[in-house]
Amino acid sequence: MARFSLNSSQVEEYNRDGYIVVKGLFSQEEIDKLYRTAVENSVMQNNAMDLNDQSGKKTRLSLWFTPGDDVFGYLIRSERMVNSVWQLLGQESQVCHFHTKLMQKEPKVGGAWEWHQDYGYWYKNQFIFPDQLMSVMVALTPANKENGCLQVIKGSHKMGRVNHGFAGEQVGADSEMVNHALKTMDLVYCDLQPGDALFFHSNLLHRSEANLSDQPRWSLISCYNSQSNLAYAELSNSWKVPVSTVPDHALLEWEAKSFGDADFLKKEDDPALKTTGWEAEVKTVG
Repeated sequence: MARFSLNSSQVEEYNRDGYIVVKGLFSQEEIDKLYRTAVENSVMQNNAMDLNDQSGKKTRLSLWFTPGDDVFGYLIRSERMVNSVWQLLGQESQVCHFHTKLMQKEPKVGGAWEWHQDYGYWYKNQFIFPDQLMSVMVALTPANKENGCLQVIKGSHKMGRVNHGFAGEQVGADSEMVNHALKTMDLVYCDLQPGDALFFHSNLLHRSEANLSDQPRWSLISCYNSQSNLAYAELSNSWKVPVSTVPDHALLEWEAKSFGDADFLKKEDDPALKTTGWEAEVKTVG
């Protein structure tokens, strides 16, 4: 089987717009296995944390750093994922995995996610180069306007880092700058089917509405870093360890280990949720 690779038009689109959508990067059979594991895995659920939006609705997520030999690790470490990230980050350094989040937006109760840039959080970890950080969202269930799919402001990664402060229990971008961005650039709803992947820059402004539908919206968001991009205030080690890739067939064909020893993030240990210095100045954002 030929190695998966993005084409030059996709790389150009990512650099211009700050994101690309790759349809069907993972098969329905692969997604069924991932979703079933996500729903049934007690370790994953026991390590989930809730973050309230401004209305009090909850966004539930589980976050861990080191990709293992479980089904999630096989997705994170798959050749098609790592090679695509390597292409988009510039092909100048090895790809490292920073962390992955399982986002769980249940029907009627799943909360909104405020406008933000991922680098608005990761600036606190003192990563030096935002261009060498990116995220990949893989849809486990359909994502659409009705259940609160991701919205992005096309090209907003070129604004650079926007100040962030608290909005509910989340960290959100300066609302005045967001409004300026919305007047200047296009708002795009990222409608995804299970197995579709959204690759996006760490400075791309994005948000999602609450899930008011009757259907769940679950996704995995894996964040990657170039090994040459140093983080001076990040206590985990995965961000500087090159990903040990596995063949694309591993997710379906290899025996997966349990998920009991993953290094989950605890809410109280998240530096982005601690109010000091710069974010205190914009605490009323949103």
